[in-house]
Amino acid sequence: MKKAKAFALLALVAAFTLSGCGKEKPENGETNVIEPVIREEADQPGQPPAGEDPADTSDAETPPAEGMVRSRITNEWVDEKVDAMRPIAVMIPNSRTASQFGISKASVLYEVNVEGDMTRLMAVIEDWKDLEKIGNIRSIRDYYVFWGFEWDPIFIHYGGPFYINAIIDREDTQNINCLSYNDASFRDQAKDATDNAFTSADRIRKAADHLGYPLEYRKGYADERHYAFSPEDSPNLLTQYQDSFEAKKIDLSKAYPNTNAYFLYNEETGLYERYQHLPKTEDGPHIDLMNDEQLTFKNVIVQNTYYEKRDSKGYLAFQCHDTTRDGWYFTNGRGVHVTWKKESDYGATRYYDDDGKEMLFNTGKTMVLIVEDGDAVLVDERAYSSGAGN
Repeated sequence: MKKAKAFALLALVAAFTLSGCGKEKPENGETNVIEPVIREEADQPGQPPAGEDPADTSDAETPPAEGMVRSRITNEWVDEKVDAMRPIAVMIPNSRTASQFGISKASVLYEVNVEGDMTRLMAVIEDWKDLEKIGNIRSIRDYYVFWGFEWDPIFIHYGGPFYINAIIDREDTQNINCLSYNDASFRDQAKDATDNAFTSADRIRKAADHLGYPLEYRKGYADERHYAFSPEDSPNLLTQYQDSFEAKKIDLSKAYPNTNAYFLYNEETGLYERYQHLPKTEDGPHIDLMNDEQLTFKNVIVQNTYYEKRDSKGYLAFQCHDTTRDGWYFTNGRGVHVTWKKESDYGATRYYDDDGKEMLFNTGKTMVLIVEDGDAVLVDERAYSSGAGN
């Protein structure tokens, strides 16, 4: 399914062909009015006919407590105030010296290579209102912004290279740059002096108020329905697909050679447990220092993505908008081939099986692993790359 595409790198950097499609400012001079292109519900690929949405289980389920609703991000029961509040998207380093606090609270966690083959994480945290220490915080890249847009978050970062300027300066991009707004972050004890910048819920609220950012979702931006979820009492086991396969270990060491990240399926919990930085250190399980919890996920996505190097320093550009690339979906100890589509800045990335039907995720947290086209992922020691298993 991998298709060759010819791109001129200089044109990509100038026009953001790889990183996404920017929107023009309004012609009426109202600098605070943005009209993002959002698909109508009936036009969304894979959208089931009215009355037949398998993800709509609200009529068949009773909330465990008054005032609780299904999260648009995880499908878990959450307080309706949490569901209405915009998530934050925090840039967190993934080096051995990183001091990661609050990362286990991410409803969706993104990972992708940055320069030097080191990965960086973007934690999309839905329920952040009580977190006292979040981070540590590092710089952002423009491709993270395009993936983050679909959640309509407030971005939290510590500067970034000049490649981010065009997207960060857009009027609809609402970000808190801790490098330029000092009150948004604080320094605290950490593993390393260069990785000791953190933020908190209180500081984020004050910074958002100072910058005029609403804390609730902006109307008309992100798709209200993101992932399509299978009912909790009828989980997606992937056994309906003849070409699905057992996936007890998902090894990213070939795609992420500096972190050697991998996932092991825990049959008792039904979750994938994350490990990294082996065998060179004793780190082993990927731990949130806030609560000493290992990172776990119900859904794991490997998303093959076209990329190029921008310059001699190794800065990367990724094609965030596409309709032809493929990947793999893992849940409940099995995996299956998928195709992913993202067609507008704020439109959700959606995943489809080989029959063109939208993949149903299972209730819980999701890890999105952006993998450079051509890099293989080892699943139970068998290599899978763009197009098919080998």
